[in-house]
Amino acid sequence: MAVDNFSSLSKMIDMVGKEKGIEKELVIDAVIQGMLVAARKKYGTYREIEAQYNEDSGEVELYEFKEVVPDEEFIDEEVEIKLSQALELDPEAQINDSIGAKLETDGLGRIAAQMAKQIITQKVRDAERDIIFKEFETRKGDIASGIARRVERRSIVVDLGRIEAYIPPREQIPGEQFKPGDRIQGYLSEVRQTNRGPQIIMSRAHEDYLKKLFEVEVPEVYEGIVEIVSAAREPGSRAKIAVTTKDSAVDPVGACVGMKGSRVQNIVQELGGEKIDIVTWDEDPAKFVCNALAPSEITKVILDESRHEMEIVVPDHQLSLAIGKRGQNVRLAAKLTGWKLDIMSESQSASRTAEAIFNLMLLPGMTETMAQNIYQMGYANVHELSDADVDAVMNIPGYEDEEKAQALIDEAYDLIEQYKAEGKEFPQAPTKEKARPQMGDAKSAAEEKLQQELAQLGESQKNEEAQAEAAATVVQEEENQPS
Repeated sequence: MAVDNFSSLSKMIDMVGKEKGIEKELVIDAVIQGMLVAARKKYGTYREIEAQYNEDSGEVELYEFKEVVPDEEFIDEEVEIKLSQALELDPEAQINDSIGAKLETDGLGRIAAQMAKQIITQKVRDAERDIIFKEFETRKGDIASGIARRVERRSIVVDLGRIEAYIPPREQIPGEQFKPGDRIQGYLSEVRQTNRGPQIIMSRAHEDYLKKLFEVEVPEVYEGIVEIVSAAREPGSRAKIAVTTKDSAVDPVGACVGMKGSRVQNIVQELGGEKIDIVTWDEDPAKFVCNALAPSEITKVILDESRHEMEIVVPDHQLSLAIGKRGQNVRLAAKLTGWKLDIMSESQSASRTAEAIFNLMLLPGMTETMAQNIYQMGYANVHELSDADVDAVMNIPGYEDEEKAQALIDEAYDLIEQYKAEGKEFPQAPTKEKARPQMGDAKSAAEEKLQQELAQLGESQKNEEAQAEAAATVVQEEENQPS
């Protein structure tokens, strides 16, 4: 933008506005600021100078404002003006008024004009940055595509045309490699305004990038017929999405998969082979979790709403399938559903249930059925029950009454305190190893008791036989006596 003087500012303002795509008012403001800097350079910063743009002449006009004083009190011509002179400029001028006198701009000189040009250039640059920032701020959350240019501090620099974006290491898919010149696509996750201009952060690892790809590939998702409720990813390895629809005629999972898997395969290819599980969302948390853990078979779900946890029981042979390689399946399912999941086999569950029932039945008057009900509501021992909320305990069958619920909590607390006062450890359920000797001892005791009973029975029989033999002898002797 070559500017030698300020005589043709109007053309320059129009030209800059068109070339840079900047509003004319912003360019005019930049020109005014530049002219003020040039004027203060020549006349001094202490002088009160103002500038305005004259649309008719296409020039910037400078005015110096001075205080009107009586002629006899006039001292400093740089800040004061005589009343007689002020009246020539404005017939209505009065003492203490501030009146502006127009300054000539021709004498500003080439150096002053160059300084003004620098300010104008900076203003234009700032305006361009602001336009770019606003443009990309409205595009935040969309997919953008550009050309990979270079790598800076492990971040991929992507040319988006008017600006460069960055894909930090944490937003990259592990194992992916891009060479300069490769086309690269990503999700606009962050748009920041910095001192050096807008900063654009792209992501290929974000869950929302996965959702956006489904919007592109699946018309039903784009049109809102199918909704992606949640998504969970371990970028480059595996992902899960939960889908639903209000249209009973549409299969949300089938719509996302596509004919012969065509739709989902396009997304898998874009994400470098990342496997994608598409499951049906359900408003019932337990059903939703079961869907998220598919294809593993679920035999029982114990839900603890207060802690937002679920205990998932699967057949012993399905445990590794449900957990997944290095726990990946259960991690993704937990992230997808928003619940903390504890997966165990049926044998593990049976052992844990037995321990819980043993512990709860230490409470006075507790039956096995009552203990089962308490355990099913998420309380695995007396200690958890003692810390429970009354409203939560009232959900347990048999304890719907507030007094009963509070009494149960108090009994649990009192039992714990009792063991503490006596200096005893709280009893633990016997393990299988500890139970076996007890069972052996009981068997031995039973056998010994049986032997004792048999021995007693034998002695009794012997006594009866002896008594019968003695009685027979007496009878025989009586018969042999002479009459």
